[in-house]
Amino acid sequence: MKKENLLIVITTDNIDSILKFPMLYGGVSIPRGYWKRVHMIFWGPSIKLVKENDLLREKIKELQNDGVEFSSCIVCAEDYDAVESLESINIPCVHTGELLNEALQNDDIWSTLTV
Repeated sequence: MKKENLLIVITTDNIDSILKFPMLYGGVSIPRGYWKRVHMIFWGPSIKLVKENDLLREKIKELQNDGVEFSSCIVCAEDYDAVESLESINIPCVHTGELLNEALQNDDIWSTLTV
């Protein structure tokens, strides 16, 4: 049985790195049939970038329309005063460690990438 779920954890605040790898690969993964489910977690300084960068926010909306799921670390979002901003573009601020832990412990179901 092959894995069908991809979890991408984004921690960098480098916009080029985010746009050229996780957003690009994650964005084509469902339409091209690479993965059935793609979930991206924003963690740490990437949250500040999502809060402030309009280009990234627009790209997130495009990917959401293609079925990519997003969430954000609630602790980090609160630290960056970004909860309202993230939730306004349908990125729930939650305890993301739970999903990460599930993915790491169930590697027969999930593949995990960290950027």
